[in-house]
Amino acid sequence: MKLALPALLVLLVLAMALPLQAQAGRSCEQVNPTTALIVKGMQLAERTSQALDASGARVVVLARAGQDLSKYGLRYSHLGIAYKTEEGPWRVVHKLNQCGTAVAAVYRQGLGEFFLDDLWRYEAAWVVPTPQVQTQLLAALNESPSRIVRLHVAPYSIVSYAWGQKYQQSNQWAVETLAAAMEPATIGNRTQAQAWMQFKGYELTTLKLGPLTRLGGRVGSANVAFDDHPNDKRFSDRIETVTVDSVFAWMPRAGLGAAPVTFRLQ
Repeated sequence: MKLALPALLVLLVLAMALPLQAQAGRSCEQVNPTTALIVKGMQLAERTSQALDASGARVVVLARAGQDLSKYGLRYSHLGIAYKTEEGPWRVVHKLNQCGTAVAAVYRQGLGEFFLDDLWRYEAAWVVPTPQVQTQLLAALNESPSRIVRLHVAPYSIVSYAWGQKYQQSNQWAVETLAAAMEPATIGNRTQAQAWMQFKGYELTTLKLGPLTRLGGRVGSANVAFDDHPNDKRFSDRIETVTVDSVFAWMPRAGLGAAPVTFRLQ
């Protein structure tokens, strides 16, 4: 399905008017996207919006393929929580690393902004949570801003230890926030959220990163740190972190959502 010319022009104007946010795990190198890339990003956003509307969902866990992680056996790089507003458009709440630094913040963006990035692959994927999970997430999203960022911490590492509290990467924030939304009366900190994830059978991803990779990442990138990982694991090249792929495998297994749905722009 191709966009009609008037709709496309409106999307392009909106795209040019919106500042591009730094992608999680990316630097703030100056990027001048071509018209073709902007069109593709906005087409992906529109087609994703149509598919989400057709699903009947109010909230989904949404992913994009911002980086090539195939050498680690991973397909997606970044996770957010998308919800349908009363006004109609879908919005995404997600955590973004600020320009490759060691800090991050939580943002609310439209689907256009979410996909207007230097994407590795123009593909969207999402899990539709169960009705109960959607209700709990929507309640957290619609309450005061402090509720949705209650478990957010600014110190950031793209490979933060899944069961640690020193750093927090984007996918980790999303799944810990899901945990807190499910048990708002009893989960008030990250340790409790991680305990709930373990109770629900979440299985983290173990990355095989050699010493040269670890050293290069630590010296060359402020947003990569390994000092929160247990010594016996990091010195044996086992880096345990939260990935989109592991969350997508876990949610159906734990009865929290349906099987992942994928849409790829041709």
